[in-house]
Amino acid sequence: MSSITTNPIRRLARALVLTAGVLLAAPAPALAQAPAKAAPLSGEAAQVKKLLEQKFQGATVGSVTKSPYFGLYEVLFDEQLVYTDAKVSYVIVGNVYNPATKKNLTEAKLRELSRVAFDSLPLDLALKKVKGNGTRRLAIFSDADCPFCARLENELKSIDNVTIYTFLYPIDQLHPDAARKSRIIWCAPDKVKAWDAFFESGALPKNNGDCDTPLAATGQLGQKMRVTATPTLVFADGTVVPGALPAQRLEAEIVQGEAEAARLASTKK
Repeated sequence: MSSITTNPIRRLARALVLTAGVLLAAPAPALAQAPAKAAPLSGEAAQVKKLLEQKFQGATVGSVTKSPYFGLYEVLFDEQLVYTDAKVSYVIVGNVYNPATKKNLTEAKLRELSRVAFDSLPLDLALKKVKGNGTRRLAIFSDADCPFCARLENELKSIDNVTIYTFLYPIDQLHPDAARKSRIIWCAPDKVKAWDAFFESGALPKNNGDCDTPLAATGQLGQKMRVTATPTLVFADGTVVPGALPAQRLEAEIVQGEAEAARLASTKK
């Protein structure tokens, strides 16, 4: 995975005694799955947020909720889920697992909190490829020179009945020629065919890449969504997953995303 990610927890390590590790939790109630907008905090949760912001000035403190684990609060802190007590005396960084199911509960909660509204994506800025009946949906932020994106393209060959929206997202710091290649591909008469051909053989269409392209807009979109790695995938339920997933995992994530998107849609009616 090509990434420009930095470690957001370094601020914590510099600021206070940090207890890091993995908490093994006994079977607990399943985490809520509905990606609701954060409600205004009140009471103790609001105090926890205030204390965190005071102790870590400049940090982004998102949702604060009481967890089912040891009376701790679950906090979205600089895009990472951490745990703290009501007085913010300690902050725990790590993953909570359910040993009965082997499920990473921290990861599941973080994925829930980081969802985006798939229908809000500007899909007209993406390459659109329909496979089979195209009923399922998948969006990808991809870099033409990213080796992990090439791996993902190979895995996608065995995935059917899906419409794939590919946002051209060159990471200049890592691949300085990717933007040029992306412009040339976008300016081809058949953009999807050109994209596929490039990953098959490295061949680029014969044009100067001087047509109007959405690269600036997709760059802004990625920054807004805090996409820092390619490939980054967005499934139908808005779940965002970075990395070149193998075909079996891709299929499972697509199925789960479609089912969750349908469930969420039904709850809004």
